[in-house]
Amino acid sequence: MPHRPALPGRIGDNFPYFLGHEAAGLVEAVGDDVTDVAPGDFVILNWRAVCGQCRACRRGRPWYCFNTHNARQKMTLEDGTPLSPALGIGAFAEKTLVASGQCTKVDPAARPEVAGLLGCGVMAGLGAALNTAPVSRGDSVAVIGCGGVGDAAVLGASLAGAVRVIAVDVDDRKLEWARQFGATDLVNSRASDPVDRIRELTGGFGADVVVDAVGRPETYRQAFYARDLAGTVVLVGVPTPEVRLELPLLDVFGRGGALKSSWYGDCLPTRDFPMLIDLHLDGRLPLEKFVSETIALDDVEKAFGKMERGEVLRSVVVF
Repeated sequence: MPHRPALPGRIGDNFPYFLGHEAAGLVEAVGDDVTDVAPGDFVILNWRAVCGQCRACRRGRPWYCFNTHNARQKMTLEDGTPLSPALGIGAFAEKTLVASGQCTKVDPAARPEVAGLLGCGVMAGLGAALNTAPVSRGDSVAVIGCGGVGDAAVLGASLAGAVRVIAVDVDDRKLEWARQFGATDLVNSRASDPVDRIRELTGGFGADVVVDAVGRPETYRQAFYARDLAGTVVLVGVPTPEVRLELPLLDVFGRGGALKSSWYGDCLPTRDFPMLIDLHLDGRLPLEKFVSETIALDDVEKAFGKMERGEVLRSVVVF
């Protein structure tokens, strides 16, 4: 294989990795014991097939499944070297091998390049607002970080009926993207203090829900102090292992409310994917706006550069 330049990331040490964890396509073949999907089905892939047997599943909370799984059989290179699929999928190829529970059948009228985005980032943001918070009609919501996940949280808050959705970022271009997804107010945190601005925009109180889609101590503290008393903070941005958070414990007690982490948008793919695709096909969920461009597999490295520079929400590989 040709040499590829190293890319930044913290996925682990089980090289070689097989990247690509947001995907949709057709089932080509199934194992002998598979009954929930069949060849020809149009499916969205997810990276957390639930077990149905762990304590979370048995308590009726399968979206928290503590024993999620992927395909037991390893994919390999031509020389037999086993691959580690990114988050158990590995979709930068014409074919991939997954567990049947990682496939959710949806309406094939949806375009694959749009449907596949529900496989991770867009679902994480939508779910942070719709499932984890959850946002209620009339709420005020602030979202810190307006990349793909943050903009999905903006869209989810708007869909849930939030009366005010405040988008916060350091990049005016990303803020304008957030406006397309339903943001009512834009705050550039390089130009003004985001906590002060969110409070100003919410009558001096703070937002009912604040979503941190960045996952840095600085942004989490902003989220913590930008919410109203008894409000909710949702962390959906994934922190890097070395970061630490320090907050006065008296403030944690005195401000009340809830501090939540959103795992994959607390989604249950069999419940959420078909519903969201139906909303999309009905014109109520503009998932197509997340697709900045469609590319061929050979253009992936250029797309990584665009992503790092903040030029795209999603570059989608189409085979």
